[in-house]
Amino acid sequence: MGSERTVAVFGAYGHTGRFVVAELRARGFGPVLVGRDPDKLKALAYGTEAHGTGAWGVEDRAAGAYGTEDRAAGAYGTAPDIRTASADDPASVDRALTGAAAVINCAGPFATTAAPVIEAALRAGIPYLDVAAEIEANLDTFAHYAERAHESQALIVPAMAFFGGFGDLLATAAMGDWTAADEVHIAYGLSSWHPTAGTRTAGAVSRERRGAGRRIRYTEGRLEHRDDAPPTLEWPFPEPLGPRTVIGEFTMADVVTVPSHLAVPEVRTYMTAEAARDLSSPDTPAPAAVDERGRSDQTFLVDVVVRSGGAERRAVARGQDIYAVTAPLVVEAAERVLTGRTRAVGVASAGRMFDAPDFLRALSPHISVELFT
Repeated sequence: MGSERTVAVFGAYGHTGRFVVAELRARGFGPVLVGRDPDKLKALAYGTEAHGTGAWGVEDRAAGAYGTEDRAAGAYGTAPDIRTASADDPASVDRALTGAAAVINCAGPFATTAAPVIEAALRAGIPYLDVAAEIEANLDTFAHYAERAHESQALIVPAMAFFGGFGDLLATAAMGDWTAADEVHIAYGLSSWHPTAGTRTAGAVSRERRGAGRRIRYTEGRLEHRDDAPPTLEWPFPEPLGPRTVIGEFTMADVVTVPSHLAVPEVRTYMTAEAARDLSSPDTPAPAAVDERGRSDQTFLVDVVVRSGGAERRAVARGQDIYAVTAPLVVEAAERVLTGRTRAVGVASAGRMFDAPDFLRALSPHISVELFT
C-alpha cells in the first residue's frame, strides 16, 4: 500500500481509536497502530478485543485466535503495522509517524498528548487531526499553533469528533449564505451517556484546569468562567425525541470551533438531563457493544438553531453511538485532507476546513441530516 494511504492512529487501542482503525481499514487506508503499550497494540491487531474483532475486521477472528502475523498477513497481504510510542518521548513519536501521510490523535487527555503529536506532525510535514472534546486543549491548539502552522502551510484539524467538529459542520451548513448571525444553539439529545474511561479522565483534567465548580460559556464574543449552576430548561427537539428537559450552557467544544470562523457572538450548547446525569454519576458503566460493528445502543439527535434578526435556520442530525460515529467523521476529514479537498491552511475547525454541506452528505451511511435554511 502506498504511503499516501498510510495513516498513523495515536491511541489506536482506546475505545474511539479502535473504531477509527476499523473505519480506516474499511475505506482502504493502511492504519499504523500507535500507542504506549505493545501488548495492547498486539491484542488489537491480532486479537478479538476490538469490539468483538481484531483491528483488521470481522474476517480476522481466526487470525486473532491464533495471534500470528502469518495468518493476519495471509488474509490481507500485509502484517499489521504496530509502533510503540509515548507522548513524553518525542523520538518515539517521530519513529511512529515515519512513512505516514497523516496522523489521527485519539489518545486523551489531549491536554497532555495534543502538543507532542502536533510537534511530531510538523517535523514530519504531515497533517494532524484529533478527536479532542476538551475545551481547554482545543483552545491551546488554536492559541499555540495557528500562526506557526499557517506560516508553514501545515494542516491541523482539532476536535474532529462528535463534540466540536460535528456541531461546527451542522452550524456552518445551517448558516448557509449568511455572513454573520446573532446566536448559534446546539442541543444534544442523547438517549443515554455511558462515558468511556477516556471521557472521565479528560473531564477531570478540564475541571482541574478551570477550577473546582467553575464552568464555561461563550457570550458576547468571548469565553467567560462562571461559578453558578447552569440553568435547566426545556428544549423542543424534533420527533422522535420531542420536548425534553436539558441542562442549558452545558458547554462543549463547539464554543471553540464555531466562533473560530463564524461571526456569531453567542454560542450555547445544551444536553438532555438524563445524559448529563449519566455522565456525572461514577456508577454509570462504560459503553457496551450491541451490534457487529461494536456500537452501543445509545442514540442521538442533534438540533442546531442559528438566528439572525428575526430569521431562523436549522440543522437536525440523527444517529447511533457518539463514540462510534466519530470514526467516519475523522476518517472522512483525513480523506479530504489527503486528497486536497480543503478550504484553509493552518489550524482550522471542520466547518472552516471543509465544504460543510458536502461533508455532511458524505456521512449519510452513518448519520441522517436535514437542513432547514
